[in-house]
Amino acid sequence: MKFPASVLASVFLFVAETMAALYLSSTYRSAGDRMWQALTLFFSLMPCTLVQLTLLFVHRDLSRDRPLVLLMHLLQLGPLYRCCEVFCIYCQSDQNEEPYVSITKKRQMPKDGLSEEVEKEVGQSEGKLFTHRSAFSRASVIQAFLGSAPQLTLQLYITVLEQNITTGRFIMVLSLLSIVYGALRCNILAIKIKYDEYEVKVKPLAYVCIFLWRSFEIATRVIVLVLFTSVLKIWVVVVILVNFFSFFLYPWILFWNSGSPFPENIEKALTRVGTTIVLGFLTLLYAGINMFCWSAVQLKIDNPELISKSQNWYRLLIYYMMRFVENSVLLLLWFFFKTDIYMYVCAPLLILQLLIGYCTSILFMLVFYQFFHPCKKLFSSSVSESFSACLRCVCWSSARRKSTEPVGRIDTDLKACTDQGAQPSTSKLTPEATEIWTAVDLCST
Repeated sequence: MKFPASVLASVFLFVAETMAALYLSSTYRSAGDRMWQALTLFFSLMPCTLVQLTLLFVHRDLSRDRPLVLLMHLLQLGPLYRCCEVFCIYCQSDQNEEPYVSITKKRQMPKDGLSEEVEKEVGQSEGKLFTHRSAFSRASVIQAFLGSAPQLTLQLYITVLEQNITTGRFIMVLSLLSIVYGALRCNILAIKIKYDEYEVKVKPLAYVCIFLWRSFEIATRVIVLVLFTSVLKIWVVVVILVNFFSFFLYPWILFWNSGSPFPENIEKALTRVGTTIVLGFLTLLYAGINMFCWSAVQLKIDNPELISKSQNWYRLLIYYMMRFVENSVLLLLWFFFKTDIYMYVCAPLLILQLLIGYCTSILFMLVFYQFFHPCKKLFSSSVSESFSACLRCVCWSSARRKSTEPVGRIDTDLKACTDQGAQPSTSKLTPEATEIWTAVDLCST
């Protein structure tokens, strides 16, 4: 049975970040900074409460007679209790006989174009551990983007204003680790959802690559927001609201345009009002993730599972292009309106470093999909092949505008361009198999 390391990591980050925030708020109280104290406590206690509710919801403990569990969650100690429960199950799994065993069927990664289906026995203890891992993964994402991300932005902003790095603020680097870990769990969750019928094994190098990708992406985004906020405090509200409502309303707009009925089968015990609250919270989390980085899990309200299993690579491309442009504009505005507190900062060099850092995150993302993605054998084409096809399509499009050749000749060239895509390597082609955009998709636009 697999060691529950992800549960241990989630609980460690939860406890460490909460303790650091409480210590930091006490220092603000001693210094008389009531506003900083209130905001620090809010961004610490609010995600704690949401984590408790998430664990209760996933385990369905609200409808069960477990008063001790409910009491621990009311005391904000639910994750610690759950962690102890997980390790008790793990330690006793080899000693007790499994009273119930279920059979799961998973397809293996294709070898020589063939994919075999393998049956696996799953015991009761392993099933419980799977539920705990799933609950803690979701709790880590909530803590990261509804608590750690705004907390890190706030503490970095205070550090810039006061030009002083205290011990408490330095400890808040745990918030950055929490955000990156939450984004990593989001990536792994997206892979397992999209390739649910396959046995997915993520290698250590894949974790390292995702960690570096998300670290550069999130760190540069937070620094850009802090720099812009330090010189244009009012306008940052506009930037945040536009970003937030764009991503918050986008899933609902797609849902209304689809004409699908309101989803009723999210949870049997939920009423229509409860379902609406859950959907609102999910879109809130989705908007919070996209404020700081690309959400690997795409929300789709008209889907019974609420998650889109097909990857829209055009949306990914547009997101990173628009985010790069936005970061560049915010940095230019900071450069023109910067105050005396940046007197000893080489502004052009800092802007260049931040933009290079963001491009580095994109590079690690491409490296991950090219070499370390656990399901890369299911891709119809690699990253390098797709970019080559993209460049050829751009060249042919430019030639069509400038050339005076007959239309039939150009159409022949474009048809040749659309024939560049490689055939899938699996024996069963699934909608989610096409992970990297191909020349057919790019030329069709």
